[in-house]
Amino acid sequence: MRTRLRLAAALLVVAPIAAGCGSVGGLYDMPLPGGADLGDHPFRVTAQFRDVLDLVPQSGVKVGDVSVGRVETIELAPDGRTALVTVVVNGSVSLPANSVARLRMSSVLGEKFIELDAPPDDSPDGKLSEGDQIPLERTDRNPQIEEVFGALSLLLNGGGVGQLQQITKELNAAYGGNEEAIRSLLKNMNTFVSGLDARKNEITRALDGMGKLAESLGSRKEQIANMIDNLTPGIETLSQQREKLVGMLGALDMLSDVAVDTIQKSKDDMIADLRALEPTLRKLNEAGAEIPRAMEMLLTFPFPDSALDAIKGDYLNTYLKLDAKVAPPPTIAGAPNLPLPSNEQGGR
Repeated sequence: MRTRLRLAAALLVVAPIAAGCGSVGGLYDMPLPGGADLGDHPFRVTAQFRDVLDLVPQSGVKVGDVSVGRVETIELAPDGRTALVTVVVNGSVSLPANSVARLRMSSVLGEKFIELDAPPDDSPDGKLSEGDQIPLERTDRNPQIEEVFGALSLLLNGGGVGQLQQITKELNAAYGGNEEAIRSLLKNMNTFVSGLDARKNEITRALDGMGKLAESLGSRKEQIANMIDNLTPGIETLSQQREKLVGMLGALDMLSDVAVDTIQKSKDDMIADLRALEPTLRKLNEAGAEIPRAMEMLLTFPFPDSALDAIKGDYLNTYLKLDAKVAPPPTIAGAPNLPLPSNEQGGR
């Protein structure tokens, strides 16, 4: 009977613990002895941290080294890069609305806790109350002991200091004796930057034009892809005809050589022919004014242009002058003497 009672009691003790250990949230929600007194009317405040290290729920919240609350939840902020820490604080705590929150350690290897304090640089404003949020610019954390040891090790080993000394030495060696060249370089850079600044509107328009071109090309990408696909058969044909094209170019090269050789060999004869043509061309130039008039007569022969002005309708007026001589008539006995006609008679 006693064994059964002991077994039942053990089950009653283990069951709540097992139920609480079923999830991390359930374990953190279990009340722990020795925590801060939250009073009858606690309030919740959210603080945004860039890094919460290994802070866990149920960690302490202190104001002036006095525990006034605990960390309730730790969540990832909507930006995906910071953490939101919700703390529960005793309702009797009075802090300004612009309070700061710091992540502290109780000792060198101690646990983490959240410290709430009034702003050290600004005047207190309002009162911290339910639902308030302390933004990222009013939160920070102390350096980790690992970070301190790492910096100390780097300093003692001479890594950072030695590199800084070497960098300074190399800069002095590079700049020594080159002051004029460096000054000229800086002056040219200033001129270049000033030119860019003076043409920033043109550069902006060029970038806008490139953006419009890219947008236009993007809207026609199917047509461009189709064109590229259609170019493939032509490129294949050119590839197949490559030997013939090379042969054609070789033949053209030979033709050019033959043409150059022919011109060089016939150069003297061509010069002689041109010199022989020179008198003829000079005479043609001197008769330049007479040639058009001769061409006019040639086209209207046997009539000049002035004769064509007399044409009216379908008729051509012609003036003729006749010169005729008439012999005297024979003399007949008993006939009267008749007057002789004039030697020249004109008619029309």
